[in-house]
Amino acid sequence: MDLANSSLPAIKVTMADASKLLRVNNIVKSQQDNRDYRGLQLANGLKVLLISDPATDKAAAAMTVDVGHMSDPEDLPGLAHFCEHMLFLGTKKYPNENAYSTYLSENGGSSNASTYADNTKYYFDVVHNQFEGALDRFAQFFIGPLFTDSATDREINAVNSEHEKNLATDVWRIRQVNKALADSNHPYSKFGTGNEKTLSEDPKRLGINVREELLKFHEKWYSANIMCLAVYGRETLDELEAMVISRFSEIVNKNVISPRWTDHPFLPEHYATKVSIVPVKDSRTLTLTFPTGDLDQFYKAGPEAYLSHLIGHEGKGSILSELKSRGWSNSLLAGHNTLARGFGFFDIMVDLTQEGFENIDEIIKIIFQYINMLRTGGPKKWIFEEYLNLSEMQFRFKDKETALLLVSSVVHSMQLYPMEEVLTAPYLISDWRPDLIQNLMDDLVPEKCRIVVVGQKVEPICNEIEYWYGTKYRSEPISEDVIEDWKSCGLNENLSFPMPNPFIPTDFELCTGESEVKPYPVILHDTPIMRVWYKQDTEFKKPKTIMNFDFSSPMAYSDPLNCNLTHMFVQLFKDELNEYLYEAELAGLRFGVSNTSNGISLSISGYSHKQQILLSKVIDQLFNFEFCPKRFEIIKEQMHRALKNFNAEQPYQHAVYYLALILTEHAWTKQELIDAVSLVTVERLEQYIKDFLSRMHVECLIHGNVNKQKATALASIVEQKLKTTNANTLPLLSRQLLLKREYKLVNQESYRFETENEFHKSSCAELYLQCGMQSDSANVFIDLVSQILCEPCYNTLRTKEQLGYIVFCASRKANGAQGIRFIVQSAKHPVYVEERIELFLDSMTKQIEDMSDEEFNRHKDALAAQKLEKPKRLSTLFNKFLNEISLQQYHFDRAEKEVAILRNVTKTELLDYYKSNILSMGPNRSTLSIHIVSTADGGAGNSNEIESTPVINELIDRRPNTIVINDLAVFKSSKELYPMVQPYIDIQPKGAKSKL
Repeated sequence: MDLANSSLPAIKVTMADASKLLRVNNIVKSQQDNRDYRGLQLANGLKVLLISDPATDKAAAAMTVDVGHMSDPEDLPGLAHFCEHMLFLGTKKYPNENAYSTYLSENGGSSNASTYADNTKYYFDVVHNQFEGALDRFAQFFIGPLFTDSATDREINAVNSEHEKNLATDVWRIRQVNKALADSNHPYSKFGTGNEKTLSEDPKRLGINVREELLKFHEKWYSANIMCLAVYGRETLDELEAMVISRFSEIVNKNVISPRWTDHPFLPEHYATKVSIVPVKDSRTLTLTFPTGDLDQFYKAGPEAYLSHLIGHEGKGSILSELKSRGWSNSLLAGHNTLARGFGFFDIMVDLTQEGFENIDEIIKIIFQYINMLRTGGPKKWIFEEYLNLSEMQFRFKDKETALLLVSSVVHSMQLYPMEEVLTAPYLISDWRPDLIQNLMDDLVPEKCRIVVVGQKVEPICNEIEYWYGTKYRSEPISEDVIEDWKSCGLNENLSFPMPNPFIPTDFELCTGESEVKPYPVILHDTPIMRVWYKQDTEFKKPKTIMNFDFSSPMAYSDPLNCNLTHMFVQLFKDELNEYLYEAELAGLRFGVSNTSNGISLSISGYSHKQQILLSKVIDQLFNFEFCPKRFEIIKEQMHRALKNFNAEQPYQHAVYYLALILTEHAWTKQELIDAVSLVTVERLEQYIKDFLSRMHVECLIHGNVNKQKATALASIVEQKLKTTNANTLPLLSRQLLLKREYKLVNQESYRFETENEFHKSSCAELYLQCGMQSDSANVFIDLVSQILCEPCYNTLRTKEQLGYIVFCASRKANGAQGIRFIVQSAKHPVYVEERIELFLDSMTKQIEDMSDEEFNRHKDALAAQKLEKPKRLSTLFNKFLNEISLQQYHFDRAEKEVAILRNVTKTELLDYYKSNILSMGPNRSTLSIHIVSTADGGAGNSNEIESTPVINELIDRRPNTIVINDLAVFKSSKELYPMVQPYIDIQPKGAKSKL
């Protein structure tokens, strides 16, 4: 391991030195990319990518520092992660703890950061005309952080809350078991997140001042020469360059050497090992892990991409195809991960069925038989060239990223690749290196393999407990006989290389269209059984089209059984088509199908050229669908597990679920769905599919590289199938297609629903304030309230009061109604948390009253910018149109209409709205609280803390008028429903007319 040499002199860069920089102007970009790029290396060693886009709504920046949690001091696990948290809480130039977040919030921005094993990344976006101010505040993270004593003590709670959020999450638990079994002297084995014990209790016991250690860590590692910065704005490259030099040249170059770990964390004695792990959720997986070197240096050849492509293939002759034919697996993933500079892993992960769990050794043998087949056949140049062509096509026609997405992704590439290749390297490979492929295959052998088996069935044999997460596991060597069996497994006649991909498009011509293209979708075809919306793309100009078909039927969600039958239909349909569709997806032609509360939604997106072929195949299969009884049982068991596993989801996810369950007109509980699983039989499903296809309405949207003639041809594929003798589909009446509505809470009444969760130490409080029906004006007011409350809510409840890591405030619009909700996942009891939310809401009255006109207008401008932000890709615009069609509101110019109203809203009007709808004594206020109370060890419902009983009871007594919801049916039967929002354009209801 190479460590920074602290004896090297630090270099302070002056403005005079700032002119001594290197420029890179030959950055390769895709053909349709109209942005300008320039690379820089400042005199202090900071690498910079400038991105100029005169049309962007948002500006953005991201910074990576080549240090992560593997560089934590031995006696302070989690310090790198804690440092990331603390940089947000005040700098010498901007000492207020929320100065950065407030500036972004008031200017339509957002921010986040992540700590990885060997680097830390920070990023933000903001409205384009406020970029300079945001960038100035951002730069100070790396120049003059304060790390105040008060913030240090408080923010430890946030790190601890984040850790507790992960305690019952299997991905974190499994990862830490693997770390625990590595070489204990290797930094990979460290506990990277940190918690109260590592950052407070242990340091106090050892006499360590955490703030001083933070300063030392930042001083040692936050050096300009191991940082990379990407900035994206409307300004010219020269203007962006000047902005960067004036702010980031102050970062000191300490001549740090980025840590690199050439020794692998798993030593030869760790090979040929089987690890059994007990998960929280009822999941079953098998993972084969092969230690490798760092392959990033071979990025132009991509040997790991070649092998991942083949081992992870899902077509005929693949590992997955063979495992599914035996009923042992539903999915397989394969890929290489360079976890940190110097070493990596090649992983093959198999999802196991019940039968597959009993045949793990045979599954592993099949995997090695496939690898033997690859080794025997040798690297195939045609496969490499096909993969290369697909990658080139993807890069050539790639969609434009948002400003934030581009800077946060490219800044990582800047650490790995030459500046001129930062855009191309993640996509393009060019060097045919069969020797590198062969070398990597030499690592994929039984004697170097580590096996990880995850499943609740292994609990009886697990005799060890991982320290940080309490995960039960067992580690044991694999017998030499088993290793020899895998080594001599030979070949399998059912396994083969894939055939050439027939879906690779060759026609990238753009359609000629009408002389005048409408700005919004128009109805191309309308009958009682099918309505077709169509919009030709004139903005993105790519050879891509997206289409969606909603097959609506009141049967789909009429009761829990039918809901489950619809789910089974969809899952079996996807399962049956998987091999056929996989090659299409590799070629950039994606198919999706999902069950909805109205029926089944089917979509096809990607390159236009061969979509008609795919659609014909899919629709033909849909209306002539037959399924395998063995796969039926596997999918049924998978559905049952998924429903049960919801219990182990995060408490805030439960709060969101229960709110929707209580307020939505027709909604089935998870338990009702679980109870109905036993009623799902082969015979019932066969009959259900026939009935479903016999009566329905299809609503279609086609948008992209398509004209009226092609759109009509695509839609007719579906319509003709609806009219065939086999299907003989009849139309539905329009009143059979009415959308679900929302229950109306009574003004000046409060409702509370409480339930328990045994999986997580954290509880959750959700407070929802219902504010009436949706309309342009109502939407504007609730969104503006949310805009103003969002940052102070986070600052008050999370940063200052440290109630929990997850603090959320946003408007909610569903089923024609709207309101605002507050979610706090906390170690505190939900009753206490709700009281803190209420006190916050009351305190905001004065803050709004005292708000200057300038600040109020900034909030309005930020909200307007958010609403008017232009979609960057076809799919974003498509989803915007599809949402309006699905809501049956057809308000395609919603953003423009709402912003016109927003411009005229006065502070007095907003304050009146706030006092009436949000303030605790408001005449129009109505609330629904969801309390998820933890009964886990140490949870709020199982705590001996003094405040957990008397104080909670006192807080409950303060709200004597709160109505407790104990019975869902009783609650719903006592409430009226809001009417549906009427369409914004004059359009007949879909389906056949209902006659009086």
